[in-house]
Amino acid sequence: MKLSELKGKRIHFIGIGGSGMSGLARIAISHGIKVSGSDASDSSVLDALRALGATIFIGHDAKNIDGADLIVYSNAIKSQNPERAAAVETGILEITRASALALLMSESTSIAIAGTHGKTTTSSMATVALQSAGVDPSFAIGGVLKSSGSNAHRGSGKYFIAEADESDGSFVAYHPYAAVITNVEWDHVDHFKSEAEVFEAFNDFVKTITGFLVYCADDEGAIAVAKSAKVPIISYGKRDGSDLRIDQINLTAGGGSARVLWKGAKVGVLELAVPGEHNLLNAAAVLAVGLELGLTPTALIDGLIKFHGAGRRFELKGTVNGIRVIDDYGHHPTEIKVTLEAAKRYAGGGRILVIFQPHRYSRTKAFIDQFAESLSMADSIWLLEVYAANEQPISGVSSANIAKKLKHAKFEPNFLAVTETVAQEAKAGDVIITLGAGDVSSLGPLILDELNKIHGK
Repeated sequence: MKLSELKGKRIHFIGIGGSGMSGLARIAISHGIKVSGSDASDSSVLDALRALGATIFIGHDAKNIDGADLIVYSNAIKSQNPERAAAVETGILEITRASALALLMSESTSIAIAGTHGKTTTSSMATVALQSAGVDPSFAIGGVLKSSGSNAHRGSGKYFIAEADESDGSFVAYHPYAAVITNVEWDHVDHFKSEAEVFEAFNDFVKTITGFLVYCADDEGAIAVAKSAKVPIISYGKRDGSDLRIDQINLTAGGGSARVLWKGAKVGVLELAVPGEHNLLNAAAVLAVGLELGLTPTALIDGLIKFHGAGRRFELKGTVNGIRVIDDYGHHPTEIKVTLEAAKRYAGGGRILVIFQPHRYSRTKAFIDQFAESLSMADSIWLLEVYAANEQPISGVSSANIAKKLKHAKFEPNFLAVTETVAQEAKAGDVIITLGAGDVSSLGPLILDELNKIHGK
């Protein structure tokens, strides 16, 4: 199937309201493809798709797919779904979200950003950097790009930047021209039963690259995976000998800077308005890609200077009486560690108050000790109950188990209670962080409201 063959045909997205699916739907519409979709409940996202001409159904029903030429579903949609079942019965072709993204990228020069951590930020950085270089890329990323207010867009240029989600191994469908590997370690334990399975998936992915691979020379996992590539490999990092090397690193409360060397020659000074050394490394990956594509280093660096983050990635939700409220998507021990390291610098002399919601029972069980170690960097911690996603509870697995391993930690599953408690405890200079991939993100506005009540705003 070719993308050009779908013009005038109808694609039906099951679960169209999800961030990834809605983005693909918008791009499909821009190609002259008729779009319909269904979701369990209505939302502003669906209103936006209606405004673009999509036909939206609330609730799942076999009749919703009548007239569809192609069905797209996410892995959260099981085969028992009435629309999927009807597609099988009527012979309508079904493809996964990953295969749909691969199809939408197929007529572009695709750049896939992969890795256990940092994909969303790096793909967001790549988008703004390439925009600054004047090539107007299409993009489909896992978070909202602040500069555009969207997570997906069809640009006028030949490049397509995509976040390559490894969670179920489906990123092998992309076959990108270029790719980035930020890091590789065990995660998504509901799908990958061992670290070896994760590495096998990444090894399979890099074998599908047709142009070149950029990998982090500071990460042993990325180094190991890069050896499987059948295309030229380009390294980036702090390590001597990296093709794109950053040094003379200076980290500040709200950002950082570094000298940039490309194959031994200085090409500029990188400055960022987002905190943490990990973000300097993410930006280094973007520069390596851009320079290998032949883009101008000055334009790329200028774009990165203007990057102010992606939604839910150390996102400042507001400040009341000197108390800053941050929301972050981090849900793996490694992500929590780098987030809290950045938060310590950001807070200055203030305390770090963390509300953490573990994501999935399987991940909580596998990393309970590592979660406790990473969270110990905070001054006070409140543990919400595990966000199940689509998992069933595992007997004996609870956020309370993490709380027991920490000083200054409390298990508090009640959202209202934790909101009130953290607002009362916070003092000027403190940083409150809502942390996790579930609905903990909803607490930021509530905490700000409570702080305003306390401080008479």
